[in-house]
Amino acid sequence: MMKVDFEKGNGLVPAIVQDAISGEVLMLGYMNEESLRKTFETGLATYWSRSRNELWTKGETSGHYQHVQEIRIDCDEDTLLIKVIQDGAACHTGNRSCFYRLLEDNNE
Repeated sequence: MMKVDFEKGNGLVPAIVQDAISGEVLMLGYMNEESLRKTFETGLATYWSRSRNELWTKGETSGHYQHVQEIRIDCDEDTLLIKVIQDGAACHTGNRSCFYRLLEDNNE
């Protein structure tokens, strides 16, 4: 049986969030054991806020919930891929994805 290795990241693992239909990467969050358990219980993606030191369910204030379709684990058992049906925007800026900006090399 697979087990998430929370020890490598001092109790947290990265969670890559992907649109279950289009495959678009929506955001990156962090989960601890409690947030993962709550996600399984509710079917709504719940994360650990590193800045606020508390659990947060995506959409609880914005209404932009993430309905979890499946959760995959990587080969090292320390990173999660969460496939969701996204209500509205995933990004707090109002963009569908947090990855809407292109990074360019300014050293040229």
